Amino acid sequence: MERPNVVFIICDDLAWGDLACHGNPVPTQTPHLDAMHAASTRLTRYCSGPLCTPARAGILTGRWHLRTRAFDTYCGRATLDPGEPTIAQTLGSAGYASGCFGKWHLGDNFPSRPMDLGFDESVVHLAGGIGQPGDRYENHERETESYFDPVVVRHGVPEPSSGYCSDVFTDECLDFIDKHQQTPFFAYLAFNAPHSPFQIADEWADPYRQAGVNETHAKIYGMVSNIDHNVGRVLARLDELELKERTLVVFTSDHGPCGSAQNRDGSPGERQRWNAGLRDIKGSMYQGGVQVPSFWRWPGHVPAGRDVDDLAATVDVLPTLAQLCGAALPEVGVDGISLAPLLTGSGDESSQRTVFMQWHRGDAPVRYRNYAAITQRWKVTRPHEKATDELYDLQRDPHETADIAVAHPDVVEQLRTEYDNWFDDVGATRGGRTFDPPTVHLGTPHENPVLLTQNDWRTLDGHEGWRSDGLRGYWRVQVEQGTGPYTVRVRMRHGIGTGMVHLALDETEWQAPLPAGEHVVELCGLDLPPGTSRLEAWLHTDTPTPGARHGRFIPALYVEAEYTG
Repeated sequence: MERPNVVFIICDDLAWGDLACHGNPVPTQTPHLDAMHAASTRLTRYCSGPLCTPARAGILTGRWHLRTRAFDTYCGRATLDPGEPTIAQTLGSAGYASGCFGKWHLGDNFPSRPMDLGFDESVVHLAGGIGQPGDRYENHERETESYFDPVVVRHGVPEPSSGYCSDVFTDECLDFIDKHQQTPFFAYLAFNAPHSPFQIADEWADPYRQAGVNETHAKIYGMVSNIDHNVGRVLARLDELELKERTLVVFTSDHGPCGSAQNRDGSPGERQRWNAGLRDIKGSMYQGGVQVPSFWRWPGHVPAGRDVDDLAATVDVLPTLAQLCGAALPEVGVDGISLAPLLTGSGDESSQRTVFMQWHRGDAPVRYRNYAAITQRWKVTRPHEKATDELYDLQRDPHETADIAVAHPDVVEQLRTEYDNWFDDVGATRGGRTFDPPTVHLGTPHENPVLLTQNDWRTLDGHEGWRSDGLRGYWRVQVEQGTGPYTVRVRMRHGIGTGMVHLALDETEWQAPLPAGEHVVELCGLDLPPGTSRLEAWLHTDTPTPGARHGRFIPALYVEAEYTG
């Protein structure tokens, strides 16, 4: 079989019901995706998510995300272990050039950036979204909408961009395709839309406002229409370069929609987003949280206009692409299966398999907390560890309206046993240290300076979420070049009061005054002892600040460490 180029397009928070081809009663304008839907084989039982980082970890490694150490979206839990395989490395070994454009959310520091894990080119934003506390400080500190003209990171180097974020990342993807049209390529185009904040030009939102859609959803659907426009640009470029028949294009999303859940009958409430009657939202193990579009278009090889109802999951993407592209699977092994026979029509037997999913906040996974074990027919799920197992017959009840666990205790017990074995297995990866937090390396030639952001900040007080003036935390760092000199810049929020900035590496501490009107302090010539340490930075203010720890303690927003020896 001819080896295809691959363009893999993934959206953030795009729901099954956002597309016109899935029956949205809102007049959604997605003509390019509707046409792709008609020209594709569609995986109608594809399970993704249930949140951003877990979905991406499964897709890019072919392994259950709980193996990869990337199992949450912040607090140091969104970093892929560098020993995990990636699609870029797998296809690279078969002669493919690889490019990553948009949302990565699997580690912002060496050795877990796209450029460290097999991608030849990358233009991304940091953390989970543009303008989030873990993104570049230039975007976080802006007064204007950060989805326009954002600062992006090109292969490790920050640079300004011009235009709307989805357009910017599509431009980079198109340039990559142009450069590599004569050789096989893998382009990973990851939109950070339609994730909040809901920022989009009026030209995209106005048609929905005029149709009577509320303001929030007018912007969301406007962002979806812009995605559709950019997908159309990619497909048109493939046509122009006569690459259509030589390129596999995949379109999907990372999980279900944000926002409040639908009514149980599937009808949308005032603030709710139509999702074809699927139950619940992102983060949930119900189908509304995990069932997303999965379109596979490859003219002449993958049949058009066909639905495949076989159970599929994120971990199947890597082995499927490896088989289609003639690449060997990673030596470490994968958890997914190749869907190539199903996609090409050379195999039609339903696989007897169980797909496992789990996600929740916290420092490590907890057995039974918000998990699901799913087969072609059955689904056992438990919202939290103190609840009881629920059972749904997805073939008869795809909207999960009737819990039938009492009627089928044998099915519940069987799937719970399979889940227990799976949970033990993934937790034993890397000698049982699977859930240790990642370490940020300082003083390497691969990344210098190193920007430490809130996305990898570890809380000391047992709280979860972004840091605030009421929390205290640290970064876990590995100092590679010891005895200095290092220059460390501590960045506070704008408008903070005067006081003394403290920087602590375990028991060693440095101080410098923060003058009035400033928010950045630079400490030069520091000798940082080599090894693994806990780094913390904060401001002790001269003036009590509402919400600050004991009225005077305010944690730093960013720390930038540069080895200058």
